[in-house]
Amino acid sequence: MATATARMNKALARLAEDERPEAWITLRPAAELLAEAALVDARITAGAHLPLAGQVFAVKDNIDVAGLPTTAGCPGYAYRPDSSAPAVERLTQAGAIALGKTNLDQFATGLVGTRSPYGAVRAAHDPKRISGGSSSGSAVVVALGIVDFALGTDTAGSGRIPAAFQGIVGLKPTLGLVPTEGVVPAARPFDCVTVFAPDLPTAESAAAVMAGHGPSTPSTRDWPADAPLAAPPCPRVAVPDPRALTGMSPAWRAAFAATTERLRSAGATLRTIDITPFLQAAELLYGGGLAAERHAAVGEFITRCPEGLDPSVRRIVEDAGRIPAHRYAADLARLQQLTHQAMALLDGCEALLLPTAPHHPTLAEVAADPIGVNSRLGTFTNFVNLMDLSAVAVPAGTADGGPFGVTVVARAFADRVAADIATLIAPAGDVSDVGELPGSKAAPTSPWGPTGLPLAVFGAHLTGQPLNPQLADVGGKLLGAVRTAPCYRMLALPGSPARPGLLRVTEREAGRAVTGELWALPAAALGRFLAALPEPMVLGRIRLDDGCSVTGFLCEPHAARNAPDITAHGDWRTYLRRAGLDIRPTESVAGASAMSDAATAGQTGGAV
Repeated sequence: MATATARMNKALARLAEDERPEAWITLRPAAELLAEAALVDARITAGAHLPLAGQVFAVKDNIDVAGLPTTAGCPGYAYRPDSSAPAVERLTQAGAIALGKTNLDQFATGLVGTRSPYGAVRAAHDPKRISGGSSSGSAVVVALGIVDFALGTDTAGSGRIPAAFQGIVGLKPTLGLVPTEGVVPAARPFDCVTVFAPDLPTAESAAAVMAGHGPSTPSTRDWPADAPLAAPPCPRVAVPDPRALTGMSPAWRAAFAATTERLRSAGATLRTIDITPFLQAAELLYGGGLAAERHAAVGEFITRCPEGLDPSVRRIVEDAGRIPAHRYAADLARLQQLTHQAMALLDGCEALLLPTAPHHPTLAEVAADPIGVNSRLGTFTNFVNLMDLSAVAVPAGTADGGPFGVTVVARAFADRVAADIATLIAPAGDVSDVGELPGSKAAPTSPWGPTGLPLAVFGAHLTGQPLNPQLADVGGKLLGAVRTAPCYRMLALPGSPARPGLLRVTEREAGRAVTGELWALPAAALGRFLAALPEPMVLGRIRLDDGCSVTGFLCEPHAARNAPDITAHGDWRTYLRRAGLDIRPTESVAGASAMSDAATAGQTGGAV
């Protein structure tokens, strides 16, 4: 059986191979790490439920870890915090162990990974190419297999560009879902903590542990009541007009085209849009008034202590200090206009698919033009946090001899939608090799995303039936099949589409178990269903065969007077098939859009 100690020994052995020493700024002593691993093993033995038991992680060195110096890539800025950032503390409480602090573009100002006095971080697969930044070291130590996951930060793409260049996953949550207390700011309103991992399930597990309010995390935001729990089975995805990709090499354009076809083959509907408003917004972060946030974050320190600064970082921050307030205000208004235009272009789509980066530069190319190359790297990433969007960067094959990556961008709090669509591109493989530690298996990590409210359905809302899009299009998530306790009758109600009514009966009556599906819906969507139910439909508690009870569709007793009793069939699909009324999924799609619109407007059609 795997143990936290065994996993730590493996990490230390991998670390000793010293492939990319420049990826690290501070490493914890081996004895200290092994002692912490032993404590995790002891907690597991004592019966503790640790969802990340024994997983080893790295922390970008602009995020506080208790007892370790935080440098933000600048030795003169270093301080030693007494407590960890809440995001880190939550991970360690869940059984994960921080191996050390990783290198970064100084003050998280850059997308290249070369702006650090601790050394330029080279790509994991090609030492002549940059790692990407600013979360350079974190991405590389994941790609090298030293750690199970690593924390980065993302303002302009720092949690996504390095992921693309290493061929790994970069999960960038909606702003505020993960607390940013204990993080050195880069541009405070647009900063977030991100996760690098070899696969999406590992990244989601870490993000789920870190997310949420706490007594010392005023920066956090709650999932809203209408946050979607899943992408629909056939998501609608926007893709850029090919003219927006002309700056990419032919091989990278071909790789992106192949990715779009893979997504189409997986069932997605693609729609080409003009992404100009997104690109124009991207220019505001470094080329506009919003760059003033850079000076607000660290400008005072740079003015007071100019020694040890990267020349490009110093130039960017000092220039930001000369931006007048009226320009900042004007660009905020401009950003609002561009965001409105961009969201209009996405209307009817669940997400936007983009290349994560336009190219993968060499170290020599960055040295020759440090500002220009960096600016071009942010073409497809800079706008995301400015517009308050969520994103997941995933590997999508290779091109020009190295990894090629794409990013799924979704609306704020549609993080689960972005992750589901990303899975269609990069299906989940094996998760971290930590093994089946008892503590982690006994208490699996909560899924990344809002939890929703359960709803049991037994008829026209079942998967493949005519009204199922009403559930999928509001962000509902199928949890699985369910079976009622043997105390129900099922009736064939009149009307179109065909629908059953479920009626609970007493012990003296002839009831039986009925099979259906359990879904989870956003709380706001379930409320709309309840408000719009026509007679004889009601929402009530349904008893399941395992003794639990959930909310589900029932019908009022008077509906049973003239409705045929179809209980003997056991479930709605069997009745339809035997009655010659079977509605195939292809038929049920017809008119689904209109039905979904009706659900949104509060007209559920009274089906179950």
